Amino acid sequence: MITRIYSAALRGVDALEVEVEVNAWGSEKPQIFVVGLPDAAVRESIQRVTSAIIASALPMADGSKTVNLAPADVKKEGPSFDLPIALAMASACGELALPADDCYVAGELALDGTVRPIKGALPIALEARARGKKRLIVPAANAAEAAIVEGIEVYGVDSLHQTWNFLAGLEPLVPCVIDRKAFFESHRHYDVDFEEVKGQYQVKRALEIAATGGHNILMVGPPGTGKSMLAKRLPSILPDMSEEEAIETTKIHSIAGYLDPKRSFITTRPYRAPHHTISDAGLLGGGTNPGPGEVSLSHHGLLFLDELPEFRRQTLEVMRQPLEDGHVTISRAAGSLTFPSRFMLVAAMNPCPCGFRFSSLVA
Repeated sequence: MITRIYSAALRGVDALEVEVEVNAWGSEKPQIFVVGLPDAAVRESIQRVTSAIIASALPMADGSKTVNLAPADVKKEGPSFDLPIALAMASACGELALPADDCYVAGELALDGTVRPIKGALPIALEARARGKKRLIVPAANAAEAAIVEGIEVYGVDSLHQTWNFLAGLEPLVPCVIDRKAFFESHRHYDVDFEEVKGQYQVKRALEIAATGGHNILMVGPPGTGKSMLAKRLPSILPDMSEEEAIETTKIHSIAGYLDPKRSFITTRPYRAPHHTISDAGLLGGGTNPGPGEVSLSHHGLLFLDELPEFRRQTLEVMRQPLEDGHVTISRAAGSLTFPSRFMLVAAMNPCPCGFRFSSLVA
């Protein structure tokens, strides 16, 4: 019997629909095959899925099974396919056909069937709505993040058994509902504020002008004059983020796995301050499985480069395209990915190697 559950794979800052198919047939030597360009985490999921199905007391068909992740020409990464694979495998035994054509399912499984959080719940919710799906099932820890998207019902689940019972109509679940306006108002709070700065009238005036016009700025001064302190407080005088900007920024942080569990949606301007030893890939993004770098994590916010002369020249040179175009393109053998990177650049440096040139702090 062939069963299908819909899920999604992350590609750049967006998600792509994935159809999880499972075919079970009789075999003297039971085996499980995973096809559809899976990575190591997806191939290893079979061990987790099998253990979770047994621990959850769900039906398990005898014989061999083939798990296909379509489209087959897109690489599937991460453990978020555990939950849809488990549901499709349990349904493949023929005892119960799950009515899941109108929903997306995503989640990582523990060996006992517990559902663990995943990356990219917000992009998956946006893709589900774009595809006309009515429901989205994600781990309970990701429900608030996904529920920001209007036009789709988001259900947070804690276990495989609970998910099975819900789809089978044996256990009701209440969709997660977020009041977007109230959520934005209650979470627009910065830990530090520009109004806390006393004195420094000239530099504060310069920063206010830069913030108003969205200009980049360089601060030069001796150590201890407050350059880093001022930069850290600058986002608090930038305009409030719109809902569209907040969704774009949250998508990037969600994919990177940097969302705070207690604050599942970013409503304040991001502030990123990488160390001067950062690599090109760390700044722009990249890696074997390309992910966003600091310039993208600063999208709609502020990127602060302290001790600017300490950064390698090559590292500074690679920032030219993101600053000019507002996005960065990462090319690999498997294809190219584009990440947004529209940010305000603030840099600070000492006037000389010792740091005290033209300063009255030294004789």
